[in-house]
Amino acid sequence: MGDLPEVLFMCTDNAGRSQMAAALLAREGAGRVRVTSAGSQPVGAVNPAVVAAMAEAGIDISAEVPAALRPGQAEAADVVVRTGCGDACPVFPGKRYPDWQLPGPAGLSAGHVRPIRDEIARRVRALLAELAAGGRG
Repeated sequence: MGDLPEVLFMCTDNAGRSQMAAALLAREGAGRVRVTSAGSQPVGAVNPAVVAAMAEAGIDISAEVPAALRPGQAEAADVVVRTGCGDACPVFPGKRYPDWQLPGPAGLSAGHVRPIRDEIARRVRALLAELAAGGRG
């Protein structure tokens, strides 16, 4: 297979939506896409309700650590999905920036995170189909 498309999921704290999206795309993409996630102002740990909701879906993200956006990371990605950072996430010319308006999981129980996870999973499948059809940018 040729060069793999790269997707960056970006949000403010990198503790919820972007972590779920990256883990779901990594699983669904099964090696057909490179996946990273980052935050403009990362916090110390992934939201425990997010970890629990992902575990229910068979994905263990308990060892993930929120990460800061590195220089060049967004520029290297084919697609930069913004999952809830508004103006806090930088935008670079020439990149594709889908903006996934999703509720934030902060303060929610795992039960209330499930619908967010499921909507992210639906969007991830659509993005993966688009990438498979050659829609990188």
